[in-house]
Amino acid sequence: MSPSPTGAAARSRARELMDSSAPVSPDLHLLRTEAGSHALVVNGSRLFDLDATTYALLDGARRTGDDGELSRLMSELGLDAPPLIDDSPPAEPPVRALSLAVAQKCNLGCTYCYAQQGSFGQAPTSMSTETALNAVEMLFSAAAPGERVNLSFLGGEPLLNRPVIHAATEHAVRLSREKDLPVTFSITTNGTTVTAADAGFFEEHGFAVTVSLDGTQEVHDALRPYRGGRGSFQKVITNVTPLLAAQRRMQVSARVTVTPDNLALKETLDAFVELGFHSVGFSPLLNSPNGRGELSASGLEVMLSQMVACGEEFERHVIAGRRYPFANLVNALRELHHGTHRPYPCGAGAGYLGVSAEGELAACHRFVGDPKGAMGDLSRGVDRNRQLKWLSDRHVHRQDPCRSCWARYLCGGGCHHEVIQRGRPACHYIRGWLHYALSAYHRLRVRRPDYFQQVPATRAPE
Repeated sequence: MSPSPTGAAARSRARELMDSSAPVSPDLHLLRTEAGSHALVVNGSRLFDLDATTYALLDGARRTGDDGELSRLMSELGLDAPPLIDDSPPAEPPVRALSLAVAQKCNLGCTYCYAQQGSFGQAPTSMSTETALNAVEMLFSAAAPGERVNLSFLGGEPLLNRPVIHAATEHAVRLSREKDLPVTFSITTNGTTVTAADAGFFEEHGFAVTVSLDGTQEVHDALRPYRGGRGSFQKVITNVTPLLAAQRRMQVSARVTVTPDNLALKETLDAFVELGFHSVGFSPLLNSPNGRGELSASGLEVMLSQMVACGEEFERHVIAGRRYPFANLVNALRELHHGTHRPYPCGAGAGYLGVSAEGELAACHRFVGDPKGAMGDLSRGVDRNRQLKWLSDRHVHRQDPCRSCWARYLCGGGCHHEVIQRGRPACHYIRGWLHYALSAYHRLRVRRPDYFQQVPATRAPE
């Protein structure tokens, strides 16, 4: 029998990571690993190896609270550079990704669903073909030849409106050829209505397919039942198996929403890897419409310890030359390797917008029907005044306590929807995870440097 993921040892391990990652300086984060001593220079997310003397000097300077002294020392050591991120929001950013809420309804009864079981708190509805085609036209309208765009389908359960998905995809393919604009497609589904024909369609068009699964059968059935209470796990696995077998251009991933009731993450990861998913990712539930299932501070401690257990298994596999598709760490390593630094957590409200079934534009798929994220509509276009205010208000430099946090350009300030609805209960968790990811990066850079020659490119937004 495997040990309980909620044990004292697991909690202690997470607290140690959280303590090690607590903010000391907004400009510098230090860590020690088996590979040596290291610095993350926050400006530009630049990584450096340090000798023991330099580490001690920098650590002493950052702990004095004298920003001037630390800045002087970093300059002497050649660690400074002109600021790469200023306070200015992007002006009228071009839209390069749209998610269409083609079905604002769902056949499951997941109580924690941000979309309030698919309807976003409104009467269930479906997007018309005309609205979907207009959205596709908008996506392609301002892009220059060679630029890549992405079209996503979400809900509710998007496959409850399959004809519109087909029509929008086929129209996008036509426009892609006419305008010399590469297009990628993605869909997030609960898997209960997937058919063998869908496998062929998704493979033909190279879809990134995300299946919502919350654990092995007993756990998943409790969290994601049909509206009548019957479990959905076996139906999902039966339906998704043909997709897993067919994936070549298509990539089929599992997304796990983590609640206090499904914290055995490594067990879940191993089960889904065995099933053949291209990748498996975990996301903590930080906000639900009724508060049910949200992770508390203690739950986030347990989740962090479980994420690290998954990460350590990933490290073992990579060192042995084997693939282990733990999406959270794959993504973190990629971003660290490429020096990702950003003033926002994602493209929401900028290059990425959501489209409601009625054709209203939202900052992202989570803000469909929510006036806090309203961005115009398809008939009149993006409301640039609202967009500029959004991008100005949501900039990480205007967020507290982000301005004093070393992780701000890696985190971007946290999911807009979750932060607006609940605040930032997960900062300790996020920093702890990033601290672990930095450690893993330095270990693997020494043990398997060839891994970073094949770090996968970023997939389209979901």
